[in-house]
Amino acid sequence: MRVLIVEDDQDAAAYMVKGLKESGYVVDHVADGREALYRVAAETYDAVVVDRMLPGVDGLTIVKTMRSAGNQTPVLILSALGDVDDRVKGLKAGGDDYLVKPYAFAELLARLEALLRRGRSDAPDTILKVADLEMDLVGRSVRRAGQAIELKPKEFSLLEYLMRHAGHVVTRTMLLENVWDYSFDPQTNVIDVHISRLRHKIDKGHDKPLLSTIRGAGYSLRDPN
Repeated sequence: MRVLIVEDDQDAAAYMVKGLKESGYVVDHVADGREALYRVAAETYDAVVVDRMLPGVDGLTIVKTMRSAGNQTPVLILSALGDVDDRVKGLKAGGDDYLVKPYAFAELLARLEALLRRGRSDAPDTILKVADLEMDLVGRSVRRAGQAIELKPKEFSLLEYLMRHAGHVVTRTMLLENVWDYSFDPQTNVIDVHISRLRHKIDKGHDKPLLSTIRGAGYSLRDPN
């Protein structure tokens, strides 16, 4: 699941980004309202977490602009303004939830997950399928032929990326930049290790493997039929 964090407090933003990535989310961060408006117009996100008080364009204006443009991406508003009137203004502006600072990360995560569950009926792509392999992005679960597969957060993110690009060759550079968030290092074996573990978990015991290595190119997850 891809989340945009809009927060000008660098410490608070780093705290959120780190926690969400460790929970298996793909996270982008911007620090001002104008950049946020550009991102939500140009990119597709499963949810947006936006601070109310921002330089340039404030959080409520961001939400109002999104809604007026027909963008119904779930939005969680963060604010130090916690009075009832403030919360009502946030919700009337188009926010789906409102969390008062200071907050516990566990509560932020729970509220974000609730927003994503609430939007499932309008977001069929929260279920990814390749052959008999199925991933529930909101429930954070994976099954093959009906059997549950336990994945660690990074394995889950890796498989999600491969499933979103099913049938295509995914290079090592693409994986490092989109799953690990750092530039290509030809000496690293982190991808080989994770691919090996992932292949063992999703293909072991099945006649037709889904995950293959394309020599000299990368990896591919595809329906063998």
